[in-house]
Amino acid sequence: MDVKQFLDDLMAQLDGAFAENTLKAYRSDFKHFANWAISNGLDPLPPKASDLAAYIADMSERQKSATIRRRIDTLGSICFFSGFGSPTKTPEVKIALKKMHRKIGRQQKQAHPLTLDLLEQLLKKCDSSLAGRRNELLLRIGYETMRRSSEICSFCFEDLKTLPNGHFALNLKRSKTDQLGDGKLIPISDLLATKINKWKRRIGATEGRILRSIRKDNKTLGDKLNPASINIILVDLQYRARRRDLPHLSGHSFRVGAALDMLNAGVPLEKIMLRGGWRKETTTLRYLQSWVDNVNPAELQIEECTPVWEVTRSKN
Repeated sequence: MDVKQFLDDLMAQLDGAFAENTLKAYRSDFKHFANWAISNGLDPLPPKASDLAAYIADMSERQKSATIRRRIDTLGSICFFSGFGSPTKTPEVKIALKKMHRKIGRQQKQAHPLTLDLLEQLLKKCDSSLAGRRNELLLRIGYETMRRSSEICSFCFEDLKTLPNGHFALNLKRSKTDQLGDGKLIPISDLLATKINKWKRRIGATEGRILRSIRKDNKTLGDKLNPASINIILVDLQYRARRRDLPHLSGHSFRVGAALDMLNAGVPLEKIMLRGGWRKETTTLRYLQSWVDNVNPAELQIEECTPVWEVTRSKN
């Protein structure tokens, strides 16, 4: 069976059922396994439990445990949708994963938090140029919405909504945890809403993406900002702010930093989860435990809280 044809057929079958980025990841992860199998004289189709166990052992020599788990999860999904059974759920594969975890551990390196104090340092490095104003919006939208990089870049001018209380929200039409596109209104500060409208007038837009790419001449705008560019922009601002002492910031830094600020403001864990779009306590705590000693969910159940956008507003 030809691997490329197999993937093309499967992606066509799954098109519309999953996000585009998910399908890209499926294709990339399966190609990685297929290339490994072929280089070792094995047939990648269908994946066999014994081959997957060997694949895990080989990856444990050079890959992080989170990457290995993700690739095996991907292969499990592909096998399921292709009618290949469940080779990733066999004792052989489960034992291989346990051996891998004992060998290299499970700890996943967390993004350095972009908390409010650091956010303010970066905002000071955003000048009045086209790139400067775009970068300011990126910082404010990322911090206030606590969304993933792809979601931050997906916001359009049409997504800015006025709430019944007179304040504003951004409509997140689709997210990693909302593949059906039910949508979610994310409240933002009046300050951010004002800056979005000013940016809209400055670039002469009537609709389309809020965050856009800018060419080297600092005059020509593209249609949208690539999510991969967020890390580059953040590190550049970090260096300009003379914060080379910190690990490189990334798109995930918004989520970690805002979650920590909410925690320190007395926000209950459930509200942090709701704001950040996390479904499980364990996921939220994994973000927080790397930066807060002895986080106990029972200690986070405080009734009154200050939402992250109110924290931001009070500082500006």
